[in-house]
Amino acid sequence: MTAPLFESSITSLKLLNKGKVRDIYAVDPDKLLIVTSDRLSAFDVILPDPIPRKGEVLQAVANFWFEKLGHVVPNQLTGIDPETVVAENEREQVRGRAVVVKRLKPLPIEAVVRGYVIGSGWKDYKETGAICGIALPAGLKMAAKLPSPIFTPATKAAVGDHDENVSFPVAQAHCGADLAEALACTGKNGAQLADEARIAAIRLYEEACAYAKGRGIIIADTKFEFGIDATGTLHLIDEALTPDSSRFWPADQYEEGKNPPSYDKQFVRDYLETLDWGKVAPGPKLPADVIAKTSAKYIEAYEKLTGKTL
Repeated sequence: MTAPLFESSITSLKLLNKGKVRDIYAVDPDKLLIVTSDRLSAFDVILPDPIPRKGEVLQAVANFWFEKLGHVVPNQLTGIDPETVVAENEREQVRGRAVVVKRLKPLPIEAVVRGYVIGSGWKDYKETGAICGIALPAGLKMAAKLPSPIFTPATKAAVGDHDENVSFPVAQAHCGADLAEALACTGKNGAQLADEARIAAIRLYEEACAYAKGRGIIIADTKFEFGIDATGTLHLIDEALTPDSSRFWPADQYEEGKNPPSYDKQFVRDYLETLDWGKVAPGPKLPADVIAKTSAKYIEAYEKLTGKTL
C-alpha cells in the first residue's frame, strides 16, 4: 500500500486550484484532472493528518454513483485514464484516486438534500421549527426521518470559511448573478437553473437512498454540486454521495432520538467536539487510533455499498 497523499505535486500540468480535498489541474481547454487527496476537512478546516486510503475510497464511491445514477442527469466523466495525461513519474499520484473530467461552469451553490433531522438541520429545527426556512412538523426528535426529502442549498465558502445555508430564492438569485454571462445564449435564467438542480438533487438522493437501504445503509443527508456546459445543460460534478459529502448510518443501529454511529467523517467531527478548539485553522492533530478507525470506516462504507473489496 502506498503512503497517504496529503497533496499532489504534478508538474506536467498546470495547477488551477487546491481545495479542501481535491487538487485540480488543466489538461486542455476542455478537460481537467481532479486528484482526490487523503486530506480531511472538518468544520471547513483542513486537518494536518491525512487519512490513509481516503482518496481512493472517495474516488471509487463517486465513480460507482456516477455510473449508477447516470440516467438521472449527465455527469462530468470523460472516460479518459488519468495516468495517460500526466508524466510517467507522476502516475502513482493519480492511480486509483484521480479522474479526467469535462470543463464545466459550476453553479455557485451546494445542492444539499436532507432526509433526516440531524447536524446543523437539527440545531436549526430546535431553534426555529424549520430548516433553512422550510417549516417542518412539530415534535420531531433528533435523527427523525422527514415526511419527504427537503432541498436546503448553501453558498460555497472559500477554504477555511464556513458554508452558509440559504433559502431557495437566495440560491436562485446567486445562480442568476454568477452565471448571467454563461446563461446568456442558452435561453435559461438562474431561477430555472436552480430549480433544475433542486429537482435533480432530490431525485438523485431518493434513488441512492433506495439502493443504499438494500445494502443496510441509511443516507441521512448529502450534498451535490452541479455545473453547466456551453448549452446550459446541467451536469453532476465534483463528487457524489461519498462519505465526505454524505452522512451514512448503519440501518441496524438507527434509533430515532439518538445520533447514530456513522461510516463517514462524522466520527472525526464527534472526536473534535470533545476538544477545546475554536473550529478555525490550524486544525488539531488526530490521535493514531482516530486516524486508523476513520480510514477503516471509509473503506467499510465503500465495501458495504458496492459489495466489492477495495
